[in-house]
Amino acid sequence: MSILEEKWFSRIERPSRYVGNEVNSIRKDPEKVEVSIALAFPDIYEVGMSHVGFKILYHILNSRDWLAAERAFCPWVDLERELRGRRLPLTTMESGRPLSDFELVGFSLQHELSFTNVLTMLELSGIPFLSEERGQPFPLVIAGGPACFNPEPVADLFDALVIGDGEEVALEICRRVREAKGQGLKEKNELLAQLAALKGVYVPRFYEVNYGPEGTLRAVRPLLAGIGEVEKAVVSSIDEFPFPAPQVVPYMELVHDRLSIEISRGCTRGCRFCQAGMIYRPVRERGPDSVIEKAERALRLTGFEEISLLSLSSGDYTCLGPLLKNLMDRLSGNKIAVSLPSLRVGSLDPSWFEEIKRVRKTGFTLAVEAGNDRLRRVINKALTNEEILRTAREVYEAGWTLIKLYFMIGLPSEEEGDLLDIVRLAKEILRTSKGRNKRAGLNVSVAAFVPKSH
Repeated sequence: MSILEEKWFSRIERPSRYVGNEVNSIRKDPEKVEVSIALAFPDIYEVGMSHVGFKILYHILNSRDWLAAERAFCPWVDLERELRGRRLPLTTMESGRPLSDFELVGFSLQHELSFTNVLTMLELSGIPFLSEERGQPFPLVIAGGPACFNPEPVADLFDALVIGDGEEVALEICRRVREAKGQGLKEKNELLAQLAALKGVYVPRFYEVNYGPEGTLRAVRPLLAGIGEVEKAVVSSIDEFPFPAPQVVPYMELVHDRLSIEISRGCTRGCRFCQAGMIYRPVRERGPDSVIEKAERALRLTGFEEISLLSLSSGDYTCLGPLLKNLMDRLSGNKIAVSLPSLRVGSLDPSWFEEIKRVRKTGFTLAVEAGNDRLRRVINKALTNEEILRTAREVYEAGWTLIKLYFMIGLPSEEEGDLLDIVRLAKEILRTSKGRNKRAGLNVSVAAFVPKSH
């Protein structure tokens, strides 16, 4: 019996997190496919379903007739309590099968704080934590995502980890599993040796990791002939993998409740604090015609009223001006807004403001990181307070009433005066902008700097 049919399910908060069968979700008969993979996102539904990479993999894998990709998310504490108390397994949304029934369970590791949720999902699925405790070939427990660039803290949990772009290598892993099943493979290490030969795949059991007395990593040595240093997987052209147009439409509001399209991947700026800017190099852009075609089709299939053009630095996209104009010419009649979530001070063109506000003024966020020029130089963020003030004035003059500023604290060489400069800069922005926009407001977000390996 599905948990949806249980009487106690009516007590669960936000049950739409678990019901599945959303518009554009893909359901395949498990008996009619050769390989099944559970895409496991170690966070709640509304976070996981906002993640673009998760949507891309779901679409790419399900585009193969012989392969079924289903979704599973970490349950909220109320459902977790019920599953544990009633000894019920965590299941996927499409078929309602336990994760242990799949050939592959693939976790998306976006940040280190999700590691404990991986343990929760494995335990609820009845899957042993450690790779060495899972003797049977299946399920293979694998992972991908930016947190895999520093895999050792969780290396013992996974049979394999994907380092880098996942589009090509995820498909190739599934193909190798398909071949192994067809050949009646019963030895897990034989399959893992094949995976270890793929670019971007790290199989921890085939490497010896040495640490220094202070606990820092000293060396990683391959133990198996034919495998060497792991190189990150890089998709040469993101246009080769069409962006999913029929995106799943949830029954509930998501963290990012809009249509999101990746217009480019990678960044050339080289900010020292930014892991993503380093690990997703080189820069690859999606063609503007492809963006427009996918946007129009996706909007028809989803009904979203806002489209977000995603990039680490949207203002650096080569054809952003013409793309914005073409999009607004096509979409403004239907009152569909366009937002640019990642804008860098110094890369803005006032003509973009005029295009964006043709429907409505979506959010405007500026990542300035620090309150003074010196500290920005330390992190290689080449912005001055003068440039920030000028950009803020231009945004307010264009009619925006609210700007959001992102700052970090705890940066190297930071002193108390640097923290006070955050307050001074925010006040100066408001002081210089009030004469241009009487309703000018400022939302200041401050986050702690978290060092990342890259």
